[in-house]
Amino acid sequence: MLIELKKLIEANPLFRDKLVFPSFKSSRLRTLINQSLNWQHQLCKNPRPNPDIKTLFMDHSCSPTSNGARAPPTNSPLMGPIPKAGAFPPIGAHGPFQPVVSPTPGAIAGWMSSTNPSLPHAAMAAGSPGLVQPSSAAAFLKHPRTPTGVTGMDYQSADSEHLKRIRIGQSDEVSFSGVMHSPNVCSQDDLHKVVVRTLNQGSNVMSMDFHPQQQTILLVGTNVGDISLWEVGSRERLAHKPFKVWDISAASKPLQTTLLNDAAISVNRCVWGPDGLMLGVAFSKHIVQIYTYNPTGELRQHLEIDAHVGGVNDIAFAHPNKQLCIVTCGDDKMIKVWDAGTGRRQYIFEGHEAPVYSVCPHYKENIQFIFSTAIDGKIKAWLYDCLRSRVDYDAPGLWCTMMAYSADGTRLFSCGTSKEGESHLVEWNESEGAIKRTYSGFRKRSLGVVQFDTTRNRFLAAGDDFQIKFWDMDNTNMLIAVDADGGLPASSRLRFNKEGSLLAVTTSDNGIKILANNDGVRLIRMLESRAIDKNRGPSEAINSKPLLGTSLGPFANVSPVAAPAQERPDRTPPSVSVSSLGTMDNSRLLDVKPRILDDVDKISSWKTSDVVDTTQLKVLRLPDSITAGKVVRLIYTNSGLALLALVSNAVHKLWKWQRSERNPPGKATAYVVPQLWQPPNGTLMSNDVNDGKSAEECAACIALSKNDSYVMSASGGKVSLFNMMTFKVMTTFMSPPPAATFLAFHPQDNNIIAIGMEDSSIQIYNVRVDEVKTKLKGHQNRITGLAFSQTLNVLVSSGADTQLCVWSIDGWEKKKSRFIQAPAGRQSPLVGETKVQFHNDQANLLVVHESQIAIYDSKLECLRSWSWSAKDTPTAPISSAIYSCDGLLIYASFYDGSVGVFDGDSLRIRCRISPAAYLPSSAVSTSPVYPLVIAAHPSEPNQIALGMSDGTVYVAEPLDVEHKWGAQSCQDNGSIPSNSSNPSPSGQASELPPR
Repeated sequence: MLIELKKLIEANPLFRDKLVFPSFKSSRLRTLINQSLNWQHQLCKNPRPNPDIKTLFMDHSCSPTSNGARAPPTNSPLMGPIPKAGAFPPIGAHGPFQPVVSPTPGAIAGWMSSTNPSLPHAAMAAGSPGLVQPSSAAAFLKHPRTPTGVTGMDYQSADSEHLKRIRIGQSDEVSFSGVMHSPNVCSQDDLHKVVVRTLNQGSNVMSMDFHPQQQTILLVGTNVGDISLWEVGSRERLAHKPFKVWDISAASKPLQTTLLNDAAISVNRCVWGPDGLMLGVAFSKHIVQIYTYNPTGELRQHLEIDAHVGGVNDIAFAHPNKQLCIVTCGDDKMIKVWDAGTGRRQYIFEGHEAPVYSVCPHYKENIQFIFSTAIDGKIKAWLYDCLRSRVDYDAPGLWCTMMAYSADGTRLFSCGTSKEGESHLVEWNESEGAIKRTYSGFRKRSLGVVQFDTTRNRFLAAGDDFQIKFWDMDNTNMLIAVDADGGLPASSRLRFNKEGSLLAVTTSDNGIKILANNDGVRLIRMLESRAIDKNRGPSEAINSKPLLGTSLGPFANVSPVAAPAQERPDRTPPSVSVSSLGTMDNSRLLDVKPRILDDVDKISSWKTSDVVDTTQLKVLRLPDSITAGKVVRLIYTNSGLALLALVSNAVHKLWKWQRSERNPPGKATAYVVPQLWQPPNGTLMSNDVNDGKSAEECAACIALSKNDSYVMSASGGKVSLFNMMTFKVMTTFMSPPPAATFLAFHPQDNNIIAIGMEDSSIQIYNVRVDEVKTKLKGHQNRITGLAFSQTLNVLVSSGADTQLCVWSIDGWEKKKSRFIQAPAGRQSPLVGETKVQFHNDQANLLVVHESQIAIYDSKLECLRSWSWSAKDTPTAPISSAIYSCDGLLIYASFYDGSVGVFDGDSLRIRCRISPAAYLPSSAVSTSPVYPLVIAAHPSEPNQIALGMSDGTVYVAEPLDVEHKWGAQSCQDNGSIPSNSSNPSPSGQASELPPR
């Protein structure tokens, strides 16, 4: 057929001698056909799931839905149910959602597709493999592989003209550096070369795993069967559990006999559950033990399972059928799946002919599956609804091999060592079941089985030849080898924390070294600074930091009455993250009503060493040529590469920082001017507006998807979903009245959105099916804040009635509510916008009202608060406040133009930035200009952005990257300043004793 096709084409003089026919495999032709089918369906005007495409020679078109409404776009991330966050790396967790079409119920893209139950690797290229048979006559559409981080075009509004542009090669898809997978600009600062901690475990470390949320909590298992929890920031061992059988009477006879003959036992693998509330330990003899974990560092016995005959070689968590399960494998050549709640066995997979060495559960397009490797070098794949292996092929090295996906779930790697000591680190081409690239740089004869890990969708690391070796995922040559100051074993075990800032490696003297890149070094320094602050006495703490100058704003210092003993004695500090902590702006803010005590000890005055002019900080006014209006919402993208503003006229503005020699990561910074970005066609990203009200009179709200590809926004009209690359409206919903006033994505399912409404209700809306699932009622005024806590499994809402409500995510019932209390000197009850934000620990809440900022615990008890008093002049209410990305600071902006930097724990004022320090003299001398909203960078804790009342946006950070806000101390004058000479900093600060 190819020969005839070649003759036919060459008969056309336009093509003669201009085409080259390369040799290619049938699997490649199959891939091209599947991609063509999928492309047809992407261009369909009425895309529907499971289309029946029968030919490539005619344009395909799905029939419209019965009610005439447009179906959701098939390339939308909201198309399919998203598994719970924290599960094995989801495709869209760290990068843009893949432009996919809903698959048939049993289909899965890639080289695992086969209609035969089990095929050797050699047979896979000859047929069209699939894990299960298609459930209908509809052809399975294989999805095109989009580069990591690339969002597909928006085809929902495709018309004939749009199709013409597509077919002649013109695309309105544009490059967006915040999400495009551009060639990596590798900096030495990104690699983990600095040893920041050394921990002495006391016995040989066999396995490690960092907590999925608390970035400095490390789980360790050893060769004597004990497990430990370390807080690597403080070097504190939080928990230690020596091995013991919890219930020997319930143990099987083989286990009892084995322990009687030889009591020695080792940990083979220990791993955290996806939400960090559970951990599993696989032992070298028969059993696995499951513990529950709470944020105080306490481990409680949950399940003990006599899982396998012989050793349990690996353990992992998975979510088949939306149910948390435990996957194990062992010397008995079996893979078993257990209910994580009850310990009941769900599935058993048999087919390996040698002990199973490792398991790698994963999912794609909502199809759950498991990879397994055995010590004979065989790799198999299993579906939960099919008890036989669907693939069977050889791993490089034909011995011990482990497999792992990149964090975004799009790239598959394996690393193994042969019996002769030859190590192989490879990336797999899932489309064809072949090795895509093999990484070089290993010792010719490795001493032991080489272990590896991946991080940030960018780097690979392996322990080999007494070193840690690093590779760029896109380059087969080794980047660098680090010896970690010596003391590493021949094949060190290693594990990155989830955000990739820290790397734990084992040492030959029964210890662990923590290596860090620049972000990790900054994280450790912040933890050290925090520990120093907590160890200070009350008077020392007050005197060591400056207060707000009374001439520049009525800010008050925090009362030093409460001794350190009244601080929350948590054993583990809140989770500190250096990247991608928030998903949207005001979803971070949480509204709570603090109780204010009247007693105030002494107040220290500000000194001129605070930031009072432009020589004391680096500030950048962002370029802007678009129509002016007040900046009412401002957020950084989760990648930290761009800044998005929503203006009072319903127009969005997006600033992007480009990669350059001055700014290799391309992150937002005050030292490099960004580009005010628009698509080539000049489209503005504008919200729908209410015909009955001007946009300036309406409440504005905005929420950004976790992968920075989509923004959901409203300005008094319908809620709009925009594609951040093309600025196109993908869909609109929720026509007013009532209008949406606040938006928050569900942390476990991007299809579910909590929408605060103007009529004081909260609507739980499913975008996929365009349906309001439930409506929550409990407020008396419009909703002004929403925040989810995955740890507490709650939604906290706040309203203009200054009430806080806690709702259970499971059943959406109200669990508790309370009003924030008016500070002394203010009329009660309070009214006005109240916003809420969870701390990184997902337990404590920041509550923001114009009269106060406060910190509440999970029971809505006020732990401490700070307020200003209205009786003093000039008054300066709070306009906005937010946690820094590491949770150590709170930034607050005021209506007099100043900015306060508070300690995130004690609410002590650490620094004040005067308006004169960042505003031009003309703005200070004329009509008042002040920040309406403040945003915190997602990975740089000392960088902030200010959205101003005149429409400008400023980015500010300290002059020296090592210098922190408020690092200079002030002297205590020992008395309260007199009101007769200067306005007094009359704010009140209080700490409530625990109840």
